[in-house]
Amino acid sequence: MSFDTLLKGGVLPDGTIADIAIANGSIVAIAPDIEAEAGETLDVSGNLVSPPFVDPHFHMDATLSYGQPRINSSGTLLEGIALWGELKPLLTHEAVIERALAYCDWAASMGLLAIRTHVDVCDDRLLAVEALLEVRKQVADYIDLQLVAFPQDGLYRSPNARENTIRALDLGVDVVGGIPHFERTMADGRASVTELCEIAAKRGLMVDMHCDETDDPMSRHIEQLAYETQRLGLQGRVAGSHLTSMHSMDNYYVSKLLPLIAEAQVAAIPNPLINITIQGRHDTYPKRRGMTRVPEMLAQGIKVGFGQDCVLDPWYPLGSADMLDVAFMGLHVAQMTSPADMRRCFDMVTTESADIMGLKDYGLAVGKRADLVVLDAGNPIEAVRLRATRLMVIARGKVIARRERSPMHIAIPGREAAIDRRFEVPKAAASKLRQ
Repeated sequence: MSFDTLLKGGVLPDGTIADIAIANGSIVAIAPDIEAEAGETLDVSGNLVSPPFVDPHFHMDATLSYGQPRINSSGTLLEGIALWGELKPLLTHEAVIERALAYCDWAASMGLLAIRTHVDVCDDRLLAVEALLEVRKQVADYIDLQLVAFPQDGLYRSPNARENTIRALDLGVDVVGGIPHFERTMADGRASVTELCEIAAKRGLMVDMHCDETDDPMSRHIEQLAYETQRLGLQGRVAGSHLTSMHSMDNYYVSKLLPLIAEAQVAAIPNPLINITIQGRHDTYPKRRGMTRVPEMLAQGIKVGFGQDCVLDPWYPLGSADMLDVAFMGLHVAQMTSPADMRRCFDMVTTESADIMGLKDYGLAVGKRADLVVLDAGNPIEAVRLRATRLMVIARGKVIARRERSPMHIAIPGREAAIDRRFEVPKAAASKLRQ
């Protein structure tokens, strides 16, 4: 038997050491010791081999536009939306494609091979929609790009947003989005949730709604989203993104709300980097940091995936397409420092987010598409701790990015050495990392 590619000695996320054989773009064997001919045999001994990273919440139409036409001086969500409104009339089809493809190159180099991006439909030209549909075609050989029809300025607040949402879906956009907390009234917000969910149900589509991205504890549109999910039979196809108002809500109300979300099988997509940067801007001290109640959601059985949200755009001046940065920040803000919780944070930028996006051919298993990333780490927790270097990225069975492992050398008298920040966990504790 001969394979296209054979990875030797990789450490799987569960701690198993195995070889992985790839043929015709798929994983065809995973076993302790595969002896066979291969077009390319790759020694990945001691390095973590993972399914690729997944970003379930991003804004690719705005990415890499930082400083155009100006910088968000207040750092607030509302100024970011206003700034995006200033930039939209200046957008060109070519510029959106160029920036999006540049970001996809970043993503590919970081092993980020699945992205759900919201695309603003409030521009009557649908320029960004058409541009990202073109980008989706161009990157299809290495990135799963899922588009969300997003009425950034409000389904009812923006004059043609409803019509444009339908037009975008007709053009082939994958998911129905919304922003109920940005409507003129709470009542309009609730109504927008109802109508958008009905549109999704009629078309057999998923829903991913910016929901309660505010410090206002009375912003409770997630409750309506859970209700509509139950009413319309959309269980397992709906996500609420951000959900930051829950950070400020009364505990008693949350104790009612979380079981409703769990019962409706609505997923949650917090965005740690952005949520803790944008929220609490009106506070003095104590200052709220805004990220939703991740550990409490997980305890209720709610599926949670971490999103990047923004990179160098009107809302966020940083970012590098590194989902381990996202997991690292999420771990800290959510205080998820037990071995099981830290491992869960890795899953929330890989397998959990893939499940939220409904990626059917994703995973490190025989028969799945051969999308893999090799990391300079011994296990998922170490990968998060180090924001581990990507040594190799494989997409559809082909190596699309690679670099040599290169430790830092220090030359301090008496301490000359090659520095390796990897750390072998004592055996007594190591078993917990695999749980």
